[in-house]
Amino acid sequence: MNPHLLSILIFLPLLAAVVMLLIPTVQKAAYKYIALVTGGLQLLLSGYMYYRFHPKGAGITEERLYQFKEHLPWIRLDMGGMGRLEIDYFIGVDGLSMPFLFLTALIMIIAIGASWNMQKQLKGYFVLLMILNMAVMGVFSALDFFLFYVFYELMLLPLYFLIGIWGGARREYAAIKFFLYTLFGSVFMLLVIVGLYFSVTNPETGAHTFNMLHMMDPGNYAPNSLFSWLAENQLFGVPARLLAFIVLFVAFAIKVPIVPLHTWLPDAHVEAPTPISIILAGILLKIGGYGILRICFGIFPDMALQSAWWLGLIGVVSILYGAFVALAQRDLKRMIAYSSVSHMGFVLLGAASLTAEGLAGGIFQMISHGFLSAALFFLVGVLYDRVHDRDIYHFRGLASTMPRYTALVAMTFFASLGLPGFSAFIGEAFVIIGTFNSESAHGVLPRWMAIAGSVGILLSAAYFLWTLQRMFFGQPRFKGGQEWLAVLKDTSTRETLIMLPMLMLALTLGIYPAFALEKINASVLALVSLVTGG
Repeated sequence: MNPHLLSILIFLPLLAAVVMLLIPTVQKAAYKYIALVTGGLQLLLSGYMYYRFHPKGAGITEERLYQFKEHLPWIRLDMGGMGRLEIDYFIGVDGLSMPFLFLTALIMIIAIGASWNMQKQLKGYFVLLMILNMAVMGVFSALDFFLFYVFYELMLLPLYFLIGIWGGARREYAAIKFFLYTLFGSVFMLLVIVGLYFSVTNPETGAHTFNMLHMMDPGNYAPNSLFSWLAENQLFGVPARLLAFIVLFVAFAIKVPIVPLHTWLPDAHVEAPTPISIILAGILLKIGGYGILRICFGIFPDMALQSAWWLGLIGVVSILYGAFVALAQRDLKRMIAYSSVSHMGFVLLGAASLTAEGLAGGIFQMISHGFLSAALFFLVGVLYDRVHDRDIYHFRGLASTMPRYTALVAMTFFASLGLPGFSAFIGEAFVIIGTFNSESAHGVLPRWMAIAGSVGILLSAAYFLWTLQRMFFGQPRFKGGQEWLAVLKDTSTRETLIMLPMLMLALTLGIYPAFALEKINASVLALVSLVTGG
């Protein structure tokens, strides 16, 4: 395997951003085409890497099992009596991260396609989009905690400006709220990272290290280190190691997001332009779930086992709360935002089950939700571009006016609510099975949580089908009358072509889920073994 493929995948958008900065602003079309070519190359490269990825080589703690690795010295500093500072450029992928690299490439090219009619400050917009692209790829690839944190924080800046400049009427409020929520979690995450650094030593050099894989091995914790002390003491009446787990969990749970840390999401989605909503739902939420599995469960497996019941309860609350609130929404985009809260609750419930079925279902759900939520937000954007309105009650009988658009919406709704034959059904079914088996396998989650999760699936059918009935069937009646009727044209060829890959992927993974499950299975089993000790 070419060891530089992963670096090319990560930094290709940065090269594109530099080229864009050198092109005069009068060449507006050039930015779109550079972004499109970059996205296309990333999709081809990530697809090739996904094909070449060997599923049986996927691991969690052993460096030799990671693929497409690059491990180079980055920052070295002699600190005198405090030892030597070691920060490495260490990247690689396993079964947890490989599917998300392909998903990121796919969602990015969809977002670029959705940006085609953008007119405002194209140079700045596409440069920020490329920087965001690079940061997300870096987060899913980094195996050095310091490098991970750099990429994780780098995502904040372009998103803040993309929402704050190109968003809707309350864009500044939504951008600041998103920024502060995420920064709140990541600042405290930095404290835990520093504590881990001064507790873990590189077995080869004896120096302190940010290497995540070393952090997952208890044998690398130095005697009399901070985390040795944390394992034996309490802070604020809570076992200190549990407190560190909670701090990291909260940082990633804000991204998922879970109830009650979800309030930034509906505001950000409603005010963000359609392409950024696609990226937020399709990729950014998955970073939260990925971080919980890779870092919280990987570095603190004992605390994950101890906290599993509470994590499952939070997952159930998120599923039911998100579904009930989605049922009450008038704004179509806000309804889909709350549906994301509900569907991502399945990810946490599956992770908390600590079973192979539940964890595999949770990861599969993240992959499925990635392209289905992107499709939903794109379809909302298609309608909003025509009449600048998203109120469900302002539309009636769209099926007779926009038949192709109606077919796309109906398929996406059915796929999202978990209809058999589509990918969401596989993810949710595996989570329910894993949760049901959890009590007998590990004595962790009671079976009523599986029943509550099933109720969430029923509620998702209710709000999707009710919306379909209200907006698309019956006699045409629109708030804007004949003026709206004149502009409510059916989906264009470009819009249809953007939708087709996502629907085809939903069908393919629904009919043959092994395309994803065979890649993630070995890593799932390794993670279950790490947490449960089995």
